[in-house]
Amino acid sequence: MLFQRSLLPAIENHLSDKRHTIITGARQVGKTSVLKLIHQKLKSEGQQVFQLTLEDSRVLHSINEHPDQVFEHVPILPKPAQTGVADQRLYLLIDEVQYAADPTHFLKFLYDKYEGNLKVVATGSSAFYIDRKFTDSLAGRKRVFQLYPLSLDEYLTFRNDKGLLDEIAYMQERPSFISPRMAELKAIFYEYLTFGGYPAVALEPNFSEKKQLLNELKNAYVKRDIAESGVSMEAKFFLLFQLLADQTGNLVNRHELSKTIQVDTKTVDNYLYVLEKCYHVHLLKPFFRNLQKELTKMPKVYFNDLGLRNALLNRFELVETRADKGALLENYFFIRLRQQYETDQLRFWRTTDQQEIDFVVETSFGEGKAYEVKWNKQGFKPEKLTKFTDAYPQFQLMGLDEADFFVKI
Repeated sequence: MLFQRSLLPAIENHLSDKRHTIITGARQVGKTSVLKLIHQKLKSEGQQVFQLTLEDSRVLHSINEHPDQVFEHVPILPKPAQTGVADQRLYLLIDEVQYAADPTHFLKFLYDKYEGNLKVVATGSSAFYIDRKFTDSLAGRKRVFQLYPLSLDEYLTFRNDKGLLDEIAYMQERPSFISPRMAELKAIFYEYLTFGGYPAVALEPNFSEKKQLLNELKNAYVKRDIAESGVSMEAKFFLLFQLLADQTGNLVNRHELSKTIQVDTKTVDNYLYVLEKCYHVHLLKPFFRNLQKELTKMPKVYFNDLGLRNALLNRFELVETRADKGALLENYFFIRLRQQYETDQLRFWRTTDQQEIDFVVETSFGEGKAYEVKWNKQGFKPEKLTKFTDAYPQFQLMGLDEADFFVKI
């Protein structure tokens, strides 16, 4: 069974655009399933649509010889743009486009030759390939959509429990409402904090099997990222990955990391680049107006999936008893905010005397929202953050705690 993803409507709206639609994200987040849903939709509308994967060596060999040879595997040929508008557009869905020897040239050739008559929807296993293999020659010829592991709402959708989704929607509209299903919802929320949102993990009901699937992601698919990105010293890369997992929500000090894993800072920078571009971590930048009083060039690190983060540390114990439950909650709200805002809108604030606010969202210049996350809201002390509220009166400061996992933010 294929489940809807929240990103799907935006992708479907782009199908009428002549530009290529590129779907990127970490391995195993469901890009192929989204491609299948698009195929079903276009087929049901009577469109000419065909799907290929570059994991098929025959297809890959053909396109590496010449881009036009992709049509050796498609029963219909598109009409070249210079000969006029085709009676019906051909939709070509290509999975794992990064395996092409030169994906930039491949996609540019198809766009320029068949512009308007051929619509390509392609997936790539990470933005790493898009950045390093896709050059500016595709500017104006593509739009990139980023698919992440499941949000909590999608996690509930995958559990096929519409009643719980409706319950959350109702509680969001009526915050004072005390749901009779709150204990059930909180148990699922704790499960999400522990095992994250990879689709295969979400669909697996057995906790032991969830751990096995996450360990497979850690040991197999992440290693494929390492191999295909040309990372050297795999053991040191994994050590840095584990250190970041243990520092979730903290500043990333490149120099300290280089000393700990005994590599130079240039190597640390490359490791961080690969982890970001493969969608495993996000390095959150600081928000500041006064460079002398407000720290820092150092980012904070968050994970795009908490299950993978916990697998790196081999920590799957009950959330309530964990010393790092505050870090889990903070990372969860990062995931929530990342769903709603562009990443360049999302920052954190910290001063030289270590006053800190976890998340600052600039909704327009000089205005926005600020969030401080505590496991228990009693720990939220706005009176201690007057430096921020005095400097940025147009930013609404709010506290978030464990009981707010469902609230609109």
